Amino acid sequence: MRILVSNDDGISAPGLWALAGQLMQAGEVVVAAPDREQSATGTAVTLRQPLRVQKATPLIEGVKAFSVEGTPCDSVILALEKLIEEPVDLVVSGINQGLNLGDDMLISGTVGAAIQGYMRGLPAIAVSIPAGYNDWRDAARLAKLLAEEIKAKKLPQDIFLNVNLPELPVSEIKGIRITQPAHKTHIDSVDEGYDGRRKYYWLVRKKLNNNSAEDTDMWALEHGFISITALQTTLFRKPIAGIDEGCCKRLFQNFKQA
Repeated sequence: MRILVSNDDGISAPGLWALAGQLMQAGEVVVAAPDREQSATGTAVTLRQPLRVQKATPLIEGVKAFSVEGTPCDSVILALEKLIEEPVDLVVSGINQGLNLGDDMLISGTVGAAIQGYMRGLPAIAVSIPAGYNDWRDAARLAKLLAEEIKAKKLPQDIFLNVNLPELPVSEIKGIRITQPAHKTHIDSVDEGYDGRRKYYWLVRKKLNNNSAEDTDMWALEHGFISITALQTTLFRKPIAGIDEGCCKRLFQNFKQA
């Protein structure tokens, strides 16, 4: 199994390399990621200027790595179309430092990178943890378990998962829930400032107060569950076959075996 790993936090992000290290247990790993942070770039692609790529020094031995002067989507497109000569079997994006729940999913560069894999017929996974939480191990291990499920064909190949973990030790996580994205959870507003010469504006992402339903990703995280949202059903109206309560129980049993 050949796995492409990308992110929106940049080629040097520790979450990227924690993810790559775990996924090496499931297959051959190639990394292609932006050369700098590209958070909140969503599905942006670069169409009006050339893209430049450099081979990067991997932080893990045995991983081929590329640093892309572009967005997360650019990185995955280039990797799948030009940089990797052999077929890729899975695209995994993350581990993002900052949850991608509800409406935030729509501007997420982490999710955007995974979309480019899914649009090319590959299973895709986006993985996120809370901002400020620096323990990547559990999220990386869960991504490996999902990759192994896909490799063993226990999950369908036409799948696109958005995975978010709470800031809790494994012993305190209550389980895994299959969720829907919460709605009307975030909005962009504008702050004004003055730099001594002229007025400027600063866009600010704000979380809205809403009571999310029990089937949503935000409710799951707020109540100590891992959320897995099957985005092929939400964004592309594809069936949810294979990723169900039985799958969640199997995954969680394996996940708790630290």
